[in-house]
Amino acid sequence: MWHRLAVVSAGLMLWSASALAETRIALVIGNSSYRTVTVLPNPANDAKAFTELLKSAQFEVIQAPDLTQSDMRRVIREFAETVSQKGPDTVSLIYYAGHGVQVEGENYLVPTDANIRREADVAIEAVRLNDLMTALASTTSKTRIVILDACRNNPFTEIRRSTGRGLAIVDAPTGSVVSYSTAPGMEAMDGAGQNSPFTAALVEVAREPNLPLEQAFKKVRLAVHKTTEGQQTPWESSSLTSDFAFFGTPPSSSTVAPAAANAQASAAAPRSKPAGFWRKELQLVALFPTSPLVPRVRGLLERRLVMVTWYTAVLVNTPLAYQAFLDRYPSSDLADTARRLRDRARLRAQSANLARGMANSGAPQNLAPPTLPVVPVSLPAKGPVCNCSPVPDEPRKASKPPPKTKSAGPPPRYRQPPDEPISAPSGPPVSIGIGVGGGGYGRRPSNTPVYDRTPRPSGRRFN
Repeated sequence: MWHRLAVVSAGLMLWSASALAETRIALVIGNSSYRTVTVLPNPANDAKAFTELLKSAQFEVIQAPDLTQSDMRRVIREFAETVSQKGPDTVSLIYYAGHGVQVEGENYLVPTDANIRREADVAIEAVRLNDLMTALASTTSKTRIVILDACRNNPFTEIRRSTGRGLAIVDAPTGSVVSYSTAPGMEAMDGAGQNSPFTAALVEVAREPNLPLEQAFKKVRLAVHKTTEGQQTPWESSSLTSDFAFFGTPPSSSTVAPAAANAQASAAAPRSKPAGFWRKELQLVALFPTSPLVPRVRGLLERRLVMVTWYTAVLVNTPLAYQAFLDRYPSSDLADTARRLRDRARLRAQSANLARGMANSGAPQNLAPPTLPVVPVSLPAKGPVCNCSPVPDEPRKASKPPPKTKSAGPPPRYRQPPDEPISAPSGPPVSIGIGVGGGGYGRRPSNTPVYDRTPRPSGRRFN
């Protein structure tokens, strides 16, 4: 009896020491009171039950029920900042219960105020799961855990036919694990009881001491599969680089020194589980042909194969990849989305080829009008500006007109007298001819007056 008590006490002391050595912080979101669709009663109950579990496991819990889109983004941002301030030896956990949908291979968490009437509204009204994962991956915490009980049936009837069922496959970043309440492409049950089948099994299994996290998820998967009679099979994507247990210490951590464990984790750096990981486990169940679960297992395998092919097509993101998916699954619920993404990829490829051809041909790619150079204009500097009132100008004195002076004018001119005939002097007759000694025709006597015969203007009398 005393030996058992000593063992239990030693286990509790070891668990307390390991819990105190690391910082544990969690964000719990439960969206139940949706405004535009039917209210979900269980997410609020699931969030409360999981909060109690986390508090008993020495987690600092931040509760955020019924968040709108702006509140959800703000809470996730503030939580990431808080985790960064806690230091590198921190275990961070986000639990979400509520509606979740996938559009074009992208997963979205639906806030309570989402008003989704068409497929294009999802990206505007909801919160991308990748944004949450990116915010959490930006922190320096050693272990990051994301648990999503969000694969319930799509409540938005307007987009139900074009979006496909369940959530898409997501690879967890290094040092993280993402747990889904059901397999990709499948829908989870909300449950007839107070909690969903997934959360009810998780709360019960996680209390087992010294149970590694990945082993706990495996037990949860078996419990949910049994409770729902094969209709729901939880799934996770793990890239953990360190061991974790809600209570106690995982066996591998107690047998390996911490320095050696860190060296092994950094050297191995295990990646996420391959796409066909759970297919192998389900095939073990299919080995029993007489089991009534065989049809259900075969259905799960086929659906899993569809989601793996779809994941590959979205990851490659080329027209040939989407066409290959359509050739293999022409009647899938993801066929409409595959056709749309195929046409979009073709248009993108055509635009890239056109731009490449223009670049090779040397054609101008910038068709915008050339920008004229700006010529600086130097303006004369303004003088100082005075705010005082202007000084009035002095009145100008009237100037006297200059005295009138008598203009000299042009010189006086005289009227030309009339022409008078030149009369020959009286005396002996003069013969016509050429004489010698200074005589000649029309010679005027020396005593005859000479008049100026320059032409003068007529019609004006000059004084």
